[in-house]
Amino acid sequence: MSSLLISALAGISEIQPGDDLALTIGNAVADAPEGIRDGDILVVTSKIVSKAEGRHVNAANREDAITAETVRLVASRRHPGGLTRIVENRQGLVLAAAGVDNSNTPDGTILLLPEDPDASAHRLCIALRARFGVALGVVLSDTLGRPWREGQTDAAIGAAGLRVLEDYRGTHDAHGNLLSASAAAVADEIAGAADLVKGKSSGRPVALVRGLGHLVLADLGASEPHATARALVRPAELDMFRLGSDEAYAQGFADGQAAASLLEPSESGISH
Repeated sequence: MSSLLISALAGISEIQPGDDLALTIGNAVADAPEGIRDGDILVVTSKIVSKAEGRHVNAANREDAITAETVRLVASRRHPGGLTRIVENRQGLVLAAAGVDNSNTPDGTILLLPEDPDASAHRLCIALRARFGVALGVVLSDTLGRPWREGQTDAAIGAAGLRVLEDYRGTHDAHGNLLSASAAAVADEIAGAADLVKGKSSGRPVALVRGLGHLVLADLGASEPHATARALVRPAELDMFRLGSDEAYAQGFADGQAAASLLEPSESGISH
């Protein structure tokens, strides 16, 4: 790759439940001066997918909605305004409030993430490839915080038609050193770069990325192990930071208490 073009697409109005999102995005692509080519990637803000899929919830039910979307509490902290929960949701994503969002939604409503972001990306990818006759990729992006780092950045929560990881393990660097751990999260990098041109309030929720055609797959990744955003979720057994510090301490204390209760009186230091 010698150059990268990223441009936000105009012409996408407010999305309503039941809208044909592939048609809407396709029309914006057709009207764009950049056109569409083999190897292009479309980055779609997941919020418009949620809107089209009718994932609205009454804002008064926000806490219940977060609980319903949660499969595991990672960390929680109280603050003057209430309680912040970092949780794992049903897609395996670890994020604040299970991704339940009240920005850029009609008054009195909140939005849940798409039910299955990879499936949503796949449907969009199939429809847009069929319309334009080109091999393109689709990334669904959402804004996430990061451990150890201030601020937020967009990351891929759904993907279709491209490799989401560029795996360098087993190759050598320019000095001949064997790379044993390097794997670039390219779908996240693409999502973050696209957000620089989409912005948070510009009304342009889709960006076209050109110049990364080597990542785009000809057959929607039927035999590619890294062709969905789910492949970016680290397996639990490899996650060294699975719990927040308070939760890890509480779990360790509970495990210690349970172990102590199994000791014989003489082993626990209790005399007869």
